[in-house]
Amino acid sequence: MAKQSNVTMDDLLNEVQNKQLAAGDVVEATVLTVKKHELWLDLGTYGIGMVPKREIGFGQKLDVGDKVVASIVEPEFEDGQALLSLRKAAKDRGWDEVKELAEKDEALEVTAYDANRGGLLVELEGVRGFLPVSQLSAEHYPRVSSSDKDEILQRLNALVNIPLRVRILDADRKTNKLIFSEKEAIRDDMQSRFEKLAIGDTVTGVVTGVVDFGAFVNVDGIEGLIHISEISWERVENPSDYVKVGDSVKAKIIAIDKDRLSLSMKQTQTDPWAKESEAFNAGDVVEGTVTRITPFGAFIQLSSSVEALVHVSELGDSDGADPEKLFKLNEKKKFKILEIDRENRKISLSLQ
Repeated sequence: MAKQSNVTMDDLLNEVQNKQLAAGDVVEATVLTVKKHELWLDLGTYGIGMVPKREIGFGQKLDVGDKVVASIVEPEFEDGQALLSLRKAAKDRGWDEVKELAEKDEALEVTAYDANRGGLLVELEGVRGFLPVSQLSAEHYPRVSSSDKDEILQRLNALVNIPLRVRILDADRKTNKLIFSEKEAIRDDMQSRFEKLAIGDTVTGVVTGVVDFGAFVNVDGIEGLIHISEISWERVENPSDYVKVGDSVKAKIIAIDKDRLSLSMKQTQTDPWAKESEAFNAGDVVEGTVTRITPFGAFIQLSSSVEALVHVSELGDSDGADPEKLFKLNEKKKFKILEIDRENRKISLSLQ
C-alpha cells in the first residue's frame, strides 16, 4: 500500500502564497493579450502582469499564447498586477551573448532603430548600443556643407532600419556601454581595395558631400576628396556650381593617404589653358580685360581660359605705382607679353 503524504491542501495554498515576487526576479510567462500600448501576461500561480510598450524589445513581434521570459520591475503595480519588462530580461541574458560576440571580434549585421545628431541607436541581443557618426563608413558618413546639424540628422535617419555590417568597438556591462563601428567591420576589405589602386589611376565615384573646400566622393566604399583646386581648370569659387550630391564623376587619383584618396577631376579633362596659350608668344602685344586688382598687380584675361599677371613692378618707373589707380575692373587695355611659363601655366605682362 502506498505511503500517504502528510501534505494538506492548506499546506499547498500556504506554499503558493509564500512565493512572493520581487523586483529583479525573472519569470516565464504566456502572452494573454496584445494591445497597442501594452502586453498582458499569464504568470501562472503569480497571477497576471503587464508589460508597457517601451519594455518590449525592439522589433519583437508577439502573439497570444507565445511563451516569453520577463523581468519583474514592480511586484505589485496598479490593482495588484505585476509590472514587467521583456527588454530587461532580454538585456540581462543578452549581455552574455554580446560579450561573447565582442571577444570573437567578427563583423556582424545590425539594424538601427533610431538616430540622433551624434549617430545611430542600435539594439543587439536586447542590449542597446550606439554607432557614432565618426565610426560610419565613407559610404554612409553624412558629409554636409557647414556641418548643418539638421541635414546631418536627415542623412542619419535614412540609415534607420537599414542592415549595417559592424564590429563591436567597446562592450562594458558595468557601465552599460556598447559601441559599434562600421569602419572596423570593413577595415580588412578596405585594405585590399586600397592595394588595388595606384596614383594615376582613373576611377569613377559618387559625390557624397559638397563643402566649401571641395567635394567628397565614394569610390567603391573608399572615401575620396576632390579639392576645390582640382575640380576644374577654371577658377572655382563655389564647388556646388560644378557637382551635386549623387552625381557620378570621373577623377584621377593624385595621392593615396591612410584611409582616403586625393582625387582630381580636372586632370581627366584637356587643359584649355595649354591649347589657348599656344596662340601667344613672348613679345606679342595683346589686348586683355582686367579681372582682379591687387596691391601687387592686376590679373588680365587674355582668352576664355588664359589669365595673365601684370606685376606692379611693370607699371612704370615710379616705385609708388598703385594698381588701384591705374586699372578699373572689366576695362580693356593693351599689354606686352614678357614671358610665358607653360609648365607652371603663368604669363607675365607689362603695360603697353
